[in-house]
This record gives sequence, C-alpha cells and structure tokens, in this order.
Amino acid sequence: MSDDYEIRRFTAASKGEAGFPDAESWLQAVAFGFHESTRTPEHVAKSLETYAADRRIFTGAYQTREVAQGSLPAEVPVATFGTFRKTLNIGFGRLLETQLVTAVTVRTSHRRRGLLRRMMSEDLAMAKHDGVAMAALTASEGSIYGRFGYGVASFERTVKVDTTSRFQLNHQAAGSVDIADPPVLLDLAPEVFDRVHRLTPGSIGRQEWYRQLASGSLGRDGKEDPAIKVVLHYGPDGAVDGYVSYKFLGWDTEPHTVQVVDFVAATNEAYLELWQFLAAIDLVERVTWEEAPLDDPLTWALADPRCIDSSDSRDMLWLRILDVVKALEARHYPVDGRLVLEVLDPLGLTGGTFTLEASGGQAAVVRPDTPGTPDLTLDISALASIYLGGVCPVTLTAAGRIREHKQGASLQARGMFAVERATHCLTHF
Repeated sequence: MSDDYEIRRFTAASKGEAGFPDAESWLQAVAFGFHESTRTPEHVAKSLETYAADRRIFTGAYQTREVAQGSLPAEVPVATFGTFRKTLNIGFGRLLETQLVTAVTVRTSHRRRGLLRRMMSEDLAMAKHDGVAMAALTASEGSIYGRFGYGVASFERTVKVDTTSRFQLNHQAAGSVDIADPPVLLDLAPEVFDRVHRLTPGSIGRQEWYRQLASGSLGRDGKEDPAIKVVLHYGPDGAVDGYVSYKFLGWDTEPHTVQVVDFVAATNEAYLELWQFLAAIDLVERVTWEEAPLDDPLTWALADPRCIDSSDSRDMLWLRILDVVKALEARHYPVDGRLVLEVLDPLGLTGGTFTLEASGGQAAVVRPDTPGTPDLTLDISALASIYLGGVCPVTLTAAGRIREHKQGASLQARGMFAVERATHCLTHF
C-alpha cells in the first residue's frame, strides 16, 4: 500500500460521544459500498447505537494526499473494514470466541492498491495475537475471500412453502402457540436464541440489532416496522422455546404471501409446530423464508415434500482458522482416530504439519519433529470448510481441494469432523 493512504482504527460511537463524527463518516462509506440509499440522520444514529452495543471496531483507509476537487471529503474513508467478537458453536455445545468481519468495502476508484489485503492481514494477525483461534464472515461475493484463507462452512436456502391444502404435517403437537405483542421479543428473542445457539453447530452469537429486527423496533430502513407480527411457541412446561417473527406482503402479492423475518426454535417440536401455525394463517397461500437450512426437518415431516420450492441455496458462513492447534483442540470428536495434516496457509499465520490424535472425544494436536508423509494436504480454507462438518472432506478430495496421501484418510476425516446435527447459521453480519 502506498503512502497515499493511512489506516485508522476506532471504536463505534453513539451520537453525542466524542468519536461519533468519525463513525458517521465511516458508515457513509459503507452505505455507498453496498449501494444503499443515503441514510437519514436518525437511521445513522440508531445503527451506530447498536454497533456500539456490540463493541465494534471500525477500520478505514484514508487518503493522505489532497483529494480531488468535488469528490468526497478526506474524512470519508475509501475502504472500510469492521470487526466484533461473538461465539461460534463448533459442535456438541462447545463455543469458540470468533472474530467476525463485516462491512468490507473498497471504493471503485481506489481498488488494486492493496487496501483490503493490508486491513485483512493486519486484523487477522492482531486477532491471533489476542488468542482468538477463528475468524468468520458472510460474503457478498464468492471469489474474494478464499485467497485470505477463508472457506465456506455452512449453507442456507430460500424456501417458498405452499400452505394451501397440500400442506400436511405428520406431526402431533406437543406444545402450543399464540400470538404475542411484538415488543416482547426485545427480551425474549435473546433468551430463546441463546438456547438455539448452544444446540446448533455453525451458529454465531447475535448482535444487538437482531432483537430489534425481530420485534419490529428497527427495520432494515432504520424505522420501526408496524407490519411485524409475532407468534410464540410454548413447550409442555409452559416455557417459551421458540418464536416466529413475520409479516404479510400485501394483497397485491400473488399468491398471498407471509414472509418470515426471524424463525428461532429451540426444540424439534417448536420448529414443526411453528410451521403448522404459519401454514394455518387465513387468506395466505405461501410462506417464504430466506434463511432456511438445507437439511431441513420440515421436508421429511411433510406428507408432500414438494410443497417446498427451493431454488436458491447458497453459501452462508465462511471461516478462517487463525491457530490450527487451538482450533482443532477446541473441538469434540465423535470418532477416535489419528490424522497427519499438512496445512498450507497463504498468509503464513498458522501453516505447517500437524498430528491430530482424537480419543474419547478430546484431541491432542502437535507439530511432529520429523513430519514425513502426511495423510492429507489441504489449504487452510479447506480445513475451515470441514471444521464444522458442513462440507465433506471426500467431496473436497474429489474436487482437488484436498490431496489424499493415505487411502481412506478423507473418509476418516469425515467421521472425525462430524457434528451432532446439521450445521446451520441463523445470524448474518
């Protein structure tokens, strides 16, 4: 990166705090990079309030030379990079502190100057220095982050569910559902999500904004959303163990459609019974959900699985391992075994040869004194992909992403890296 730019880092600041002007200009650059309409001052203030609650760190690349006449002023960064920390469920209820990367933009006129590489490389190195073993992001484009060592670790899909008479669930209700006043989710949503988070491999802890979105208190446009409706699920003990936040898309939509805003269920019964409720809404023929799992129990509970139209599956969570030893030893392993892994790291953060020995669910990971021939050779991004069990090592071997030196090692890795249920992430960031 040339001397024409400097990198600055600062914490998110709410309106009235000392750092608010810098944060406001940073947010202006992010909005431009993601083609958003100009945010109102009220929207900016509310957004920064939630970011401050998450303790986000803002990074920006700023021009040091005189800016061109009429262009955006120098206090608006030409590249942005945001981070905050939450936990990642790595299977079997284990939570790992993770560096979440968000709001990555580079202004078109300042690309190919090394700005993203410097911000990314420095941030990952600092996170590792802090003892964080994992980084994560959700990608707007699929071709950018592999070169930084990120690998796809979970998927999601958009579903359109026919809720006419075709919708019949093979399920006997064990709990009950009822309509609730949307603001109850300001308190209830984090409680219910915490249960789901601890049960679901691939789940990321949620930021402040989610409870406001689910309750209709703060929509994506920065305003309260009066269209939001909420239904709660009560388990056999009477406690709330799931909810759906949704809205009707209007009488002009054909077929008449309800759109799921947030769907969080801590039990299998809550999940299916909330679907039963959605399908029973009067005057509605379709329910859409943009964050549905690929391996969906609903498919197998329906008498006619073709009620679900799913044509938009996509990658969701991308992981980047910062410390191979720490990340591998943090996991639970359902199958005993020994694997020698040669890990290639394009950024040089954590490459090398490692012996992974799992016994009784626990793992010891060491760097052998004399590595010899590994069982598997793989890029750090491929190791990140198989880490949560969401991507099959056998498939990556077939694709040439993993080189198998010992016959059957990929299948062995599949068993060792398996998790207790389907990997799914309900949190975008």
